[in-house]
Amino acid sequence: MSSLGSPIVDRRAFLLAGAGAAAAGLLPRSGRAEAPCAEYNLTAASAQSPILGASRPWTEVWSYNGSIPGPEIRVRQGEPVRINVRNGLSEETTVHWHGIRLPNNMDGVPGLTQRPIAPGETFTYKFTPPDAGTFWYHSHSNSLQQLGRGLTGPLIVEEAERYPVDRDLVWMFADWRLTTDAQIASGFGNAMEAAMSGRVGNTVTVNGAISSGEQVHAGERIRLRLINGALARIMALRFEGHRPVIIAVDGQPCQPHQPPNGRLLLGPAMRIDIVLNLRGKPGHHYAVRDDFYENLAYTVTHLNYSANAALRTARDDNDVPLPGNPLPEPDLQGAEPHQIVLQGGMMGGGMMHGMGGMSGMAHDASWSINGHSMIGDGQASMPSLLTLPRGRSIILKMQNKTAWWHPMHLHGYSFKLLRRNGTPVPHRQWGDTVLMAPKDNVDVAFVADNPGKWMLHCHITDHQVSGMMSVLDVR
Repeated sequence: MSSLGSPIVDRRAFLLAGAGAAAAGLLPRSGRAEAPCAEYNLTAASAQSPILGASRPWTEVWSYNGSIPGPEIRVRQGEPVRINVRNGLSEETTVHWHGIRLPNNMDGVPGLTQRPIAPGETFTYKFTPPDAGTFWYHSHSNSLQQLGRGLTGPLIVEEAERYPVDRDLVWMFADWRLTTDAQIASGFGNAMEAAMSGRVGNTVTVNGAISSGEQVHAGERIRLRLINGALARIMALRFEGHRPVIIAVDGQPCQPHQPPNGRLLLGPAMRIDIVLNLRGKPGHHYAVRDDFYENLAYTVTHLNYSANAALRTARDDNDVPLPGNPLPEPDLQGAEPHQIVLQGGMMGGGMMHGMGGMSGMAHDASWSINGHSMIGDGQASMPSLLTLPRGRSIILKMQNKTAWWHPMHLHGYSFKLLRRNGTPVPHRQWGDTVLMAPKDNVDVAFVADNPGKWMLHCHITDHQVSGMMSVLDVR
C-alpha cells in the first residue's frame, strides 16, 4: 500500500518532494499562506495486482493509482484538501469519503449529491476535515462491482500532536471471491445472496495481499488502525497473547477500553483504532484470527517478533485517551425521536415497495427501511424518509426486525451511541456505522447541523443495492 505521509504545504518542501510525489500520482501542493491546501490526484482504472503473491497469477482489479488498496492519503485536521479524481474506467464512477463530515455536494453519491464522473472526466472533491481519525474512501457508483473489484483506500486525518506510540500502522482488510486462476469471480448481485448475508468471499487480504505477518519488536507500543473494506464480511478479531485497547471507533475517540472477551467486532465500513503494547517473546509469532462465522475461524495475519532483544524492559501501560473532536453534543432531553425499522431478507417476511433500477440485478427489492425500498446506488428522484430541522437534536431509534446482521451507515455525520437493547453503550462511543445483530434495537443521537440530503443505508453492499437504503433531508 502506498503512503506518502502528511501532505507538504510549504514551497521549499514542495520543490524537494515534487518529483517523487508526482511519480506516485499523489502531488501535494501549497495554497495561500492563510489557508494551505493539500492536493492529490487519484485515477480509477483497471490494473493487475499480486493478491495471492508475486509467484501466483496476478488478479485483474479496478484500483486507484494502480494499487490495492488505493494510496494511503494523510491529511491534517482542520486543513483544506483537494482531491482530483480522474475516471479511467469504461463506466461512471464517484468517490465517497466515508465518515468525513463534509459539504453535501462533496459526498460522492451519484445523482443525489453529484453528477457521476463519466469515463475520461475528472471531478475535484474539496473539503476541510473537522475531525481527526481513521476514515476511508471508496466508489459509490455500481458499488457491488466497483468495491468488489478494489476501488477503496485509507484516509487518515492526523491529530495536531502525535499520539504517544512508536509506530502508527494501518491494516485495511478486503474480502475477495477468487477463482482457481486468481481472477475475481462473476456473479455480483446474486439474488439469493442479496437476501441473506451478501457476497462473502474466499480470500481475505491485509493491505492488498494475503498477509505473511507484521514485523514487530518486543517492547514496542503501536497504534493500529483497522479498516474493514469488505463488501459483506463481518470480522471478529482476536490477538493471540496480546491485550488490544480500543482508543477510537469509526475515527471518533472513545474512553480507552479492552474489547469484551478480547474480541474486536468489525462490520463492513467500520474502523477501530487500537493500542498494542508488544510484550511477546522475541522470535515468536502470534496469530491474529477472525472467528466471526461459526466453525469458519481462520488466521488473518501474524505478529512476527524480531529475534532481537526487547527495545525496552518495561513500558507504562496507562492508556492515554485521544483528544476529542469538535462534535456537537446532542440535547437528549429536547431531541426529536424517529423510528427506523429494518425489514425483509430471507426468513424476514414483510412486503417491500421498491423504486428505481439496479444494474445487473434482475430481482425485486429484498430489504426495506420503514416499509420502503430504494435500490441501486443513488438517484436524484430518491424521496426523503425523514425531513429533519437544521440545528435540532435527533434520536434515531433503530430496530432490526430481520434475521441478519446490518452495519448501518449515515453519511455526513457521526452519531453518539446511546443504548443497545435498552442497555447504555459504555465508553462514550461515537460512530458513523453501527453494527446491528438480528433483532437488535439501537438508539443513536446527533445534532442535525449539516444541511443536505444524506444517505442512510446498510453497508453490506448487497443489502444496500437491494433495498436497505434511504435519505435523511436536513434543512
